[in-house]
Formats: sequence, structure tokens, C-alpha cells
Amino acid sequence: MSSRAIRIAAACFALTTVALTATACGKGSGSGQIEVGLITKTDTNPYFVKMKEGAQKAADAAGVKLVTAAGKFDGDNASQVTAIENMVAEGVKGIMITASDTKAIVPAIAKARAKGVEVFALDTPTEPQSAVDALFATNNFTAGQLIGKYAKAVEGDKPVKIAMIDLNPGVSVGTLRHNGFLSGYGAAQATQDMTQDVTAPNVVCAQPAQGDQAKAQSAMETCLQKDPGINVVYTINEPSALGAYTALKTAGKENDALIVSVDGGCTGVQGVKDGKIAATSQQYPLKMAQMGVQAIVDYAKTGKKTTGYTDTGVNLITAKPQAGVDSKDVQYGTDNCWG
Repeated sequence: MSSRAIRIAAACFALTTVALTATACGKGSGSGQIEVGLITKTDTNPYFVKMKEGAQKAADAAGVKLVTAAGKFDGDNASQVTAIENMVAEGVKGIMITASDTKAIVPAIAKARAKGVEVFALDTPTEPQSAVDALFATNNFTAGQLIGKYAKAVEGDKPVKIAMIDLNPGVSVGTLRHNGFLSGYGAAQATQDMTQDVTAPNVVCAQPAQGDQAKAQSAMETCLQKDPGINVVYTINEPSALGAYTALKTAGKENDALIVSVDGGCTGVQGVKDGKIAATSQQYPLKMAQMGVQAIVDYAKTGKKTTGYTDTGVNLITAKPQAGVDSKDVQYGTDNCWG
């Protein structure tokens, strides 16, 4: 081979090497920056908007890149599976997820973990909970118990007809809140079993509404058709509570039923202040996301793994406190809404 041919071959080899190196470095951010994934149930629910804000704030503070995705609607497991696959291919070090289907998502999570990606559940436990490395969440059973105890303190021993505006069947967070409410009210024996909603003789109607305000209004209308005498309404979240209130008001019954809920968002706390919601259990998604990001960063930098369950806290917010039920006032709720 001539010296000129040798020089040309060497140059081609160098270019090929550069191209291959660029391709390898292209996985992830390309700058060696740590990447962290966040997958929420939707990107429109204010609760998950706040969670994303918390994650972004923590990512910025840690100097890492946040990659986000969401389902098209609450219950959209397929989009969440695709998001996990895409994030693993992107090269994220860890993924935080609020699972839409707490059972169906497990195989996708297992594949991600098998490739060395840490996976944390935020807000909603997977089934089983051990399917993820760790869980950062409100104790949803306790959140339900708090509003159940509150409703019982208000209603006392008078006969009640309870309507339950639930999430989707088979979603752990909904089951835990549902069962916690009935346990707190003393209407049924319930434990922190995530698998099945319990019921009670004084529950006259239970309707799923996917946490959506319009669907909750329709669900409440269905319940009122079934039994116009409903005087206690449990709702899975505050959009559901406001939808139920609209249905009651339309029927001229807004002063006849006590509405309790879970979330403690700014809009929900305003609903408490306005008298539309009697009490709500406030949770802290910003904190969940911030703790999740930090745990992934620690793993990426030091190899330290976070495991188990971290309770991110819950407080009952009401404008009308009841004896024997711990609560915070509306001002506290406003100052801390989802913070």
C-alpha cells in the first residue's frame, strides 16, 4: 500500500472512530449530565403540575436534567409504559412515576430496574409495593381516615346516607382513601389492604369518576337519582368534590350534604374557605418530587440506594374544627397548599 493510501485509510479510521464515539455519547444528555425521569398520570391535573414543578426545582438545584412524560388521561397505562421505555433508552439514572394502573405497570418497571435504572413511586403505591425501589407518598389510608373521623364528628349518631365518588376500580391510591374513610367514620372494618374497596350498609351509592370534575358531577347526579337523601359525600380528590358540589347545588341540596375530600391544593383549600368542602386531607406532592430527585442524584453520584417507604405527611384542613380531630385552619392550608 502506498504512503498516500495509508494516510487516507488512517484518516477514514479516525473519522469512523469519532462518529462511533459521538453516537455512544449521544445516549443521554450528551454532556455527561445526570438525567432524571418523571412520569405522571396526566400533565393537566393541577396536582401533577405541582409535582412537576417540585421535580424541576430540585433538578435545577442539583444541576441535573429532568425528562418528563405523562399519560393522556388518568388510567392510561400504555403511554406510561412507552414513557419508561423511552427514558431507559435516553439513559436516565432513575425514574419517578405516579402509576395509572398500579398492577399493569409492574412488568415495565421490572425491565427498567433490570437495566440498572432506579424506579421510585410517587403518591401512588404499585402493587406490590416492592415492585419499585422506594415509595415517596402520603399515607393515603390515613388521609381517608382523617376525613372519615371528621365527618363522624360532625354527624354524630344521626342516620347517614353516604355517597362515595371514587377513582378508578383497582387503583391502590383510590382503594386506600376509600377504605380509610370508612374506617375513620366507623362504618366498616378496613385495613391498609390496597386490593379491594370495602363497603358498608350506609353507603347508598359508589361511583368511579377518575378524579375528573365533570365526571364527578355526573356521578353525583346518578347518586342523587338513586337516593335523594344523601347527606355525606366522600370524594377521591378536590376536583371530584367541586363536581359533586355543583350537582348538589343544581338539585338545591348543597346545604343538605357534608362533602369531604383529599388533596389540599390551593383551589381545594379555597373550596373549604367558601364552604363548598367541609374538610380536606392535605398532601404534599412538591415534597415527594423533591425527595425523589435527590434520591436519584445520590444514587447516580455515590451508588447509594434509597429503599422502602417515606411518608411525606398529611394534615386535615377545615374552617370548622371538631373536638377530638386534629386539624389545621384554612390559613395554614393556603400557606402550604401542595408545598
